[in-house]
Amino acid sequence: MPTEQKINIVKETTERLKKSSGIYFTKYTGIDVQTITDLRKSFRDNQVEYVVTKNTLTKLAAKEAGYEGMFDEILSGQVGIAYSEEDATAPARVIKDFKNKNKDKDLLEVLGLLFEGELYPSDKYKELASLPSKEESLTKMLMMFNQPLTKLAYTLEQMKGTKLVTVLNNLKDKKN
Repeated sequence: MPTEQKINIVKETTERLKKSSGIYFTKYTGIDVQTITDLRKSFRDNQVEYVVTKNTLTKLAAKEAGYEGMFDEILSGQVGIAYSEEDATAPARVIKDFKNKNKDKDLLEVLGLLFEGELYPSDKYKELASLPSKEESLTKMLMMFNQPLTKLAYTLEQMKGTKLVTVLNNLKDKKN
C-alpha cells in the first residue's frame, strides 16, 4: 500500500512534469557532496529545480502527466531531473557550465531531455545551451524595435525647425 509521502511525491512530480517546458534527465553517479551542492545552487540561481526521485515514482508521475512509457529507458540507476518552467534552455546552460568546470572528471551525464513536449537524445543539450536565454532574446527584439525610433529621433534633431517644415511640406505635396 502506498504511503502518504509517496503519494505526495508522485503528485508533486506530476505537477513538475506538466508545468515544465524543459526537463533534463541526468545521471549523477560519483559526484561528491560539495560538487552536487554547487550544481544544485547553479540550478537554483537559474530558476531550475533539480530533484532526485525514485524511478518508479517518476514513472507513475509520468503516466499521470501523459508521458506513459516515454522515459522508461532513461529512468535507470541514479537519475536526477532538472525542471525548468520559464526558460527551457536554462538547464542546458547550467549543465554545460558544470561540465566545463569539471572537464577532467566525467561527473554528470545527460541521459535525455524533454524540450517543449518532445523527447530528444542526450547530445541535444549542447545545441540548446548555445541558444540565448529568454531575457536575451527579448532584449535583442526590443533593441531591434527601438533602433528605427532612435534613428528617427536623431534625424529630427539634426533637421531642426525649418528643415522639418520643408520636408513635411514636400511629403504633403507628393501625396496630393
